[in-house]
Amino acid sequence: MKIPFSPPNCLGVALTAAAICVPLSALAQSTPRNQRWDPDYRPPVTATGHPDLQGNWTNVTITPFQREEGLEPFYSWDEVARMEGRAEARIESAAQPSDPNRPPPPVTGSPGGYNNVYIDRGTNIAIVNGEPRTSLLTNPPNGRIPEMTPEGQRRRAQRARSRSGFAQYDHPELRPLGERCIVSFGTSMGPPMIPNTFYNNNYSIVQTEDHVLILAEMVHDYRVIRLGEPGDRLPAHVTPWFGDSWGHWEGNTLVVETTNLNPDYPFRGMPPSPETKVHERFTRVDDDTIHYEFTVDDPAYTQPWGGEVPFEKFDDLVYEYACHEGNYALMNILSGARYQESQTLGR
Repeated sequence: MKIPFSPPNCLGVALTAAAICVPLSALAQSTPRNQRWDPDYRPPVTATGHPDLQGNWTNVTITPFQREEGLEPFYSWDEVARMEGRAEARIESAAQPSDPNRPPPPVTGSPGGYNNVYIDRGTNIAIVNGEPRTSLLTNPPNGRIPEMTPEGQRRRAQRARSRSGFAQYDHPELRPLGERCIVSFGTSMGPPMIPNTFYNNNYSIVQTEDHVLILAEMVHDYRVIRLGEPGDRLPAHVTPWFGDSWGHWEGNTLVVETTNLNPDYPFRGMPPSPETKVHERFTRVDDDTIHYEFTVDDPAYTQPWGGEVPFEKFDDLVYEYACHEGNYALMNILSGARYQESQTLGR
């Protein structure tokens, strides 16, 4: 049986009788994804003459968003081999059948979650122009989000105050947006478009002469990027979940600026303000890769910051994410909280 989205790996192949596995360190140094991009590459073009970004893509990676303090910007190839080998081994271990004679699990406060067959955190380190990155964030050079300004501290404290008068299960609007199936868990669609650490880091891109549509598999999110001069911006009070995106072509690169970001959709805990802007660049650098760059310009931080994420060709289907299909979780969570309250009050 094929498990969707599970990349081939040496450990899986070794289960066959005639398999011969190349050592991971040798594999990491020979695979084409580690090669530097050809500066003379010419991408395919659409009928209107623009670079063709269409198709299915994935940005899944085990590279962390922020760099661990003290690390250099790049891993060595030996480190890449060890990290990717451990990721593959975890998948292989978690895919083993359960022992039917095992005792019942201990009683805890958590009922548990998905088993590993539903999860795809990836197995590959992000390679950008032949360099194995230790973080997706590359600016500032330390690979970490810069310090907050007083404005950022005020904005975050204001959000905390607005929720402090309620318990987390008092009403549905206090539950996470992803749990409510409104937008994805994390910021798969962004902007910026950052891979989540769970699953479904897959996208479809469709182009016309004056629009680019990006569909994320995660919670069926989509963005429509209008092309041309942004003379028809949305009014300031209109804030779609993914903002108001306008793009234009600079050579082979799609350049996008997004404003009007929704204040109820924080990025890593920071609600956007009317001044927040996100700039993105999509460049097809070879037949199998889109180089995605982003910069967040927000007065909440002491400087603009951003990074780079490789989007690799995804030769598989992007499936419907039917988030609310048979989803009783939110109703049960809230009704459970009401039951606990009734017991406390002795009703």
